[in-house]
Amino acid sequence: MIQAVLLSGGHGGEAVSATLLMLAFVLIGAKLAGEVTERLGQPAVLGELLAGILLGNAVAGPWVQELRASETFLVLAELGAVLLLFHVGLESTPREMLAVGGRAFAVAVIGVVTPMALGWGVGMLARPGDSWMLHAFLGAMLCATSVGITARVLDDLGLVRSAAGRIILGAAVIDDVLGLVVLAVISGIITAAGSGQALGAGAIALIVVKAVVFLVGSLGVGGLLSPRLFAAAVALRSRGLVQTLSLSFCFLMAWAALAAGLAPIVGAFAAGLVLEDVHFERLKERGEPALHHSLEPLIGLFVPVFFVRMGMLVDVRSFFDGSVIVVALALTAAAVIGKLACAIAVPPGVSRLVVGLGMMPRGEVGLIFAGIGATLHLAGRPVIDAGTYAAAVFMVVATTVATPPALMWAARRLRSAGAAPVD
Repeated sequence: MIQAVLLSGGHGGEAVSATLLMLAFVLIGAKLAGEVTERLGQPAVLGELLAGILLGNAVAGPWVQELRASETFLVLAELGAVLLLFHVGLESTPREMLAVGGRAFAVAVIGVVTPMALGWGVGMLARPGDSWMLHAFLGAMLCATSVGITARVLDDLGLVRSAAGRIILGAAVIDDVLGLVVLAVISGIITAAGSGQALGAGAIALIVVKAVVFLVGSLGVGGLLSPRLFAAAVALRSRGLVQTLSLSFCFLMAWAALAAGLAPIVGAFAAGLVLEDVHFERLKERGEPALHHSLEPLIGLFVPVFFVRMGMLVDVRSFFDGSVIVVALALTAAAVIGKLACAIAVPPGVSRLVVGLGMMPRGEVGLIFAGIGATLHLAGRPVIDAGTYAAAVFMVVATTVATPPALMWAARRLRSAGAAPVD
């Protein structure tokens, strides 16, 4: 059937042909741009994002407009976001989160509350005539921390096992969990308001409870079911069981989150937190690849599509408007100050500057939050319009680019002064 469609001259064959050509250009462009940024000492995600900005603004031709409006492109990008948050969740476990101690939790709470309050304030000043829900969403966008970017820099500096490193990585994971709860709550409130539902205190409280119960409940139920699922899978002789069962679990959790009125990335992140390497031990003993290894081809395919599409949503012409530049700078300042405030909870003997800077990058999680805002509507208008989206991407890029050199400078400065950020 597929071969018949591909060989036919009908509309189905044309659609498949266009999709294949689109994927070829997007993946090659993303990979080349990512290679350039990595050689410049920056994460590949920035190159993929810039490739999308270039494709959406500098490349002429009707096929670019078709690509931007393509339903297939949208679905592939959303799968990329789900797989990305699943992969982020795999980097930690609930047990590890509980083991990081009260200091990391306190750092995470401050790292969510402070930037959200500052972002809310920026929204009130920049768009005073809009609903408080929009202001709250701007604050929610500033909550996230890109644990992957910070982990890479800490590893290069040999600080992953240090006290500062443990606090940063533990707090960043808790930060993402709290940020996803905030995102789920604010998105749920906006969705309800957009459909005309009355939003009293009871309705808002119900959305909060639903988000918390889903995340906590999914961790509890998933933690009980996933070991039994993989233990039962040992009886099967098929290959690729680790990948198949893990992805099925991820997609099922993403669907459950969507059915509960939450963003599917919340379920995907919870699925990643639940799955642990110990669940796959018996399957790996008979030659099955590790989960991280089996996911690499899919991550390499779908995640660049997501970042390229996020870049294509940026309208560079928005920056010709002085108010957009002001909002971009204000959001960036709020993002930086909000995370540097984490230093308040850092214990004596650990560099407060290193911890504050380590919590600063927004990276891929910040982009996902901004992208969700662009799909939500309130009073017939997108919550995150073209100008605000461009300002949000500016904030994400600025905090992500600034963190590696700033963190390396802070660590080296302490070492040269005889202090030890590793204690």
